[in-house]
Amino acid sequence: MLPTCAHAQENKIDSDTPSNGTAIVVYGRALPQIGVATSGSQGVVGYEDFENRPLARVGELVENVPGVIATQHSGTGKANQYFLRGFNLDHGTDFAGFVDGVPVNMRSHGHGQGYMDLNFLIPELVERIDYRKGPYFSEVGDFSAAGTVAFKTRSTLAPVAQMTVGSYGYYRALVAGSFKAGDKDILLAIDGTRNNGPWTLNEDLHKLNAFAKVSGTDWSLSLSAYHADWNATDQVPERAISSGEISRYGNIDPYLGGHTTRVGLTFNASASDTDWTAYATYYDFGLTSNFTYYLEDPVNGDEFQQADRRGVFGGSVRHHIDTALAGLPVTVTLGAETRYDMIGKVGLYHSVDGVRTGTVRQDSVDEYSGAAFAEAQIALTDRLRLTTGLRGDLLGYDVRSDLAVNSGHGWSAMLAPKARLAWRVARSLELYADYGESYHSNDVRGSTITVDPSTGDPAEKVPALVRARGAELGARVETGHFTASLVGFYLTLGSELVYTGDGGTTEPNAASRRYGTEASLFWRPAPWLTLDASGALTHARFTGVDASARYIPNSVSQVLSAGASFELPEAISATLRLRHFGSAPLIEDNSRRSDPTTLVNLGLYRTFGRGRIGLDVLNLFNARDSDITYYYTSRLQGEATDGVDDYHIHPVEPREVRVSWQYNF
Repeated sequence: MLPTCAHAQENKIDSDTPSNGTAIVVYGRALPQIGVATSGSQGVVGYEDFENRPLARVGELVENVPGVIATQHSGTGKANQYFLRGFNLDHGTDFAGFVDGVPVNMRSHGHGQGYMDLNFLIPELVERIDYRKGPYFSEVGDFSAAGTVAFKTRSTLAPVAQMTVGSYGYYRALVAGSFKAGDKDILLAIDGTRNNGPWTLNEDLHKLNAFAKVSGTDWSLSLSAYHADWNATDQVPERAISSGEISRYGNIDPYLGGHTTRVGLTFNASASDTDWTAYATYYDFGLTSNFTYYLEDPVNGDEFQQADRRGVFGGSVRHHIDTALAGLPVTVTLGAETRYDMIGKVGLYHSVDGVRTGTVRQDSVDEYSGAAFAEAQIALTDRLRLTTGLRGDLLGYDVRSDLAVNSGHGWSAMLAPKARLAWRVARSLELYADYGESYHSNDVRGSTITVDPSTGDPAEKVPALVRARGAELGARVETGHFTASLVGFYLTLGSELVYTGDGGTTEPNAASRRYGTEASLFWRPAPWLTLDASGALTHARFTGVDASARYIPNSVSQVLSAGASFELPEAISATLRLRHFGSAPLIEDNSRRSDPTTLVNLGLYRTFGRGRIGLDVLNLFNARDSDITYYYTSRLQGEATDGVDDYHIHPVEPREVRVSWQYNF
């Protein structure tokens, strides 16, 4: 697990003291990393960096990580679709997320393995974002092959009230703030959103977040609660739009949508050189989808529902030891963690008009894991640091299926070595070489399955753990207000998880190999101007398969993001951001590809004493691109029984304007 604030990285770049005497630490992209970071692709982002960044959805917070794209192919209440380093990560299969040390990815989830729903976050309460790419870090295990993102929430916040009104029936209200109770800080927040969106079928999103946190000198206890329900317009076939059967923002099945409830309790503490985290989470999820319409069932249609209800319990401990080896300074980190997913119900059901008509499969699953790691950072010279580590993971499971032959239990284990070398060539230049292994877990129902519950045919089991191996060379430059990094990476994965359009699921596929390069920069050429940009090029292919089927569907090879922030006279600030991801193969032979997508967002903000008014324009140039594109077979009513191969798109939302008013008490 990635800690919320790594022991060796508690650097402060600025601080001030407000009227209540409480020190505020400001973190940001300008935080010096030379001499601290051990790879060229890790970093820190502070609230100051994205405070004025227009967000269409909460999940887009991950786009503060260079090279990450967050899209959506369904309703706003659903987890985003993530892309990084040539991975279509679906909802998080190889991208690990944490909030205050608590893992967000859901194992053996009803909709998709590694499901990472960040909608329970309140953006204004995020103090910093730590990110790491690649499998080089011992503190992180499951789902971390492509990268890791960790959000840390605030302990204090000056009381604030905010109201936002926008296009297509968008409304949001936030009230948050902290106060002193003796020697403790108490932070409270409530956040509500209502949104219809541009869709022919009103999204009718109702979302409510609540958060409470009590913090002492070296501990905190927080409680978060989140609920959302929504209607969904999933991806639709292009032929239906071209024929005029539906508009670009229309739907085929008007009964789609979902709900999510999440309640989490988190405890963090530190004493001397030891840090602890403990957590308990209740989670309930339901989703109605239809991707193929009338292909499988020409009479009732192919609509289906997925459900997931569970409790997640776990914790971690880390202990740091400063010592010496052969006269060389050494920092040793020892850690252990455990997690238990008590999944009372995870199921797949037939439905018609949003009402269940039959059960395809329903299971109860107990999934438990434990891990231990040791890592040592050795200062070989005053300019050369070597970090070596070893992590061991054990995962066990017990599946109780409504079809007895698919029940079973088992366990799997994995050892993963790590090594990182950082060489400070000059005061402003550091070079890195990294190697590591990690893994993603598969849905353990696939590890016990014997018979396909949909067809009755024999089914092939999948391993519970899939190994990833990666290496990276990098460089970082820091000179005053300018920071830049360049890395080249190589990554292999023992089994790829690939989205299957006709089932709306992800399925294990062949092994894969990726290599590429990434670059990022942050530059403040003047006190009133901040520029940032990042770009990535990736080559992704299946291995061990026929040459005509080596392309990985939805493996985006080109990603670019850039932004400019201005601090103007009269307390006016402005932000302009560009986000681009390139064409990607949609099927294994590369004969069908998606089109590139480019969006520009604009934010304008003016402060009046304690008040602040904001104007966000999303999709400034009203681009008619797609958030995501798939290619598969579906059937509309009246079409041939074997269906039609077609592109299926979820369009980006048209230009939207959101006006906000904020008052700081």
